Amino acid sequence: MTDNHSPGALHRQHFRRGPDYRCGDDVSFAEIRDQFGLAGVRVGRWVNRGEQQLAANLVFDAMADLAYILNVPPEVIGLRGKLHLAFGTGGSPHSQAHYEPAARTLALAKNAGAGALAHEYWHAFDHHIAAKAFTTPARATAFASNLWLLQQPMQPHPLNQRLSELFNAVFAPDKQAHGEFVENALALDEQLGRRYFSLPTELMARAFEACIQDHQIKNHYLVSGTKQGKLAQAGAYPTADHLHLINTMVHRYFQPLGQALSSQ
Repeated sequence: MTDNHSPGALHRQHFRRGPDYRCGDDVSFAEIRDQFGLAGVRVGRWVNRGEQQLAANLVFDAMADLAYILNVPPEVIGLRGKLHLAFGTGGSPHSQAHYEPAARTLALAKNAGAGALAHEYWHAFDHHIAAKAFTTPARATAFASNLWLLQQPMQPHPLNQRLSELFNAVFAPDKQAHGEFVENALALDEQLGRRYFSLPTELMARAFEACIQDHQIKNHYLVSGTKQGKLAQAGAYPTADHLHLINTMVHRYFQPLGQALSSQ
């Protein structure tokens, strides 16, 4: 899963409005690993000490904001010890943020990863939850959104029912029709000349990041572009009414998920 974001992102200020979790202190990538329950963190050899410190602070705040918005324990962001984080490990100076399912790694580029974390986190979550929500995932790299559209049987559980309702809200909000979000994605794919925007994994990731940006906490390192960016102007994100529905379903799912994990 790969997404475009502008280069030079690490070296400029990123707008943020939210709690001061760090109390003004610097943090390390090791502290990020421990705080959010990540399986591990890898930092590229071309990331100098100053860049590493700036990035660690940005990533910490972004992950903390994401956990706060979703109302979940921090270890949910690390997928309870399953998710790896890589920063600045790409071979190209303009390499893009992406999620690698085979390695369960969310990779943020040094200069092109800003604004992509929420989008890529959904890919990681979509992949992680597939084996837990469905009775027979097709393969180790299966994604829940794909399995749901293929009408694969889900494990009977109230949380899985709410996950199904979230998928339904994104893919078929009008019950009998796909809705404007999917139709716009199909039109964008036609312009692109290949299927990408209408992939269920990409539709879900864009819907999720739009929900995260549609919150009183603002963090442009975590998510940006869903309101005024070029893709937003092209109709790649849900309309306001549709987003309200999706937002409701996102919180209906993640809030009890967070409560269940907090009680364990």
